Amino acid sequence: MTIAKGRPWGTPGAMPRGAPTVDSDAALAAFARLGRTTGQPMPPAIGLLGGSLWRTLGGPGARGRLESPDAMWFPIDVGRIDVDGASHWFVAHCVARRGSRWSVAMNSDWWRGYQLGPKAHPNDGLLDVYDADLPWPELLKVRRRARNGGHLPHPGVRERRVPQLDWEFDRPRTLWADGHRIGRKYKKVTLTIEPDALTVVV
Repeated sequence: MTIAKGRPWGTPGAMPRGAPTVDSDAALAAFARLGRTTGQPMPPAIGLLGGSLWRTLGGPGARGRLESPDAMWFPIDVGRIDVDGASHWFVAHCVARRGSRWSVAMNSDWWRGYQLGPKAHPNDGLLDVYDADLPWPELLKVRRRARNGGHLPHPGVRERRVPQLDWEFDRPRTLWADGHRIGRKYKKVTLTIEPDALTVVV
């Protein structure tokens, strides 16, 4: 069940012995892909030790913490990308870019060193989506302010919070999921959030 306003999120407890651990968003998303393409059941929990989602969740410690009572369990949503007849999954962010034109869908606060989605929550059943078409000087100003989430609101950035959307671009863009390049020359992309898809421990 996705988080409800005013309710606590996360449950304390040590990660089970033998549970898998990953240190990147892409490695975590690979579990979602495996489960959906093979039908393989998901592990009850996955230890998370790095990446943008880890930072959003506080990035509180190292491997030893996962096996201690101080560890926290969090259910998280996963984003699905449907493009050219294929599906891909992401846990933190999806970026479609061409020059100074950016479209970003966030399931976490952070993208690299930028807090692009300051209101994004990994378990609210929504993607925080931003579309920017700015001259390079203005885009550079926005990126500087984005280091601490101070770039929003901005008249040149369209904001949406949605469970599903279609991106349609006038010219092809390069598409990235959790820092992994899916490919170039995409003009139409469908994004969908899949609630409560995984459980992570940090």
